[in-house]
Amino acid sequence: MENIKKALESPLKNLNMWIDDIKYSKKTLYITLDSDEIINIDKVVEATKVINKVLDENDFIKEKYLLDVSSKEKGGN
Repeated sequence: MENIKKALESPLKNLNMWIDDIKYSKKTLYITLDSDEIINIDKVVEATKVINKVLDENDFIKEKYLLDVSSKEKGGN
């Protein structure tokens, strides 16, 4: 997963985001994003498009899988 994280580092940095956690389980790639700003659904969608492009170009995972991109939960009030 480190190779995926490294490939996504720069494109996500351009969106002011970074990967908080990444794991692959049961044919699903889970990527949790973090940022100094609030990550709303529009930003998750934008990041997912960037992530998809990088993953498609590099073909890190050879089998079919689902991509699950989410934002890190911030501490509430």
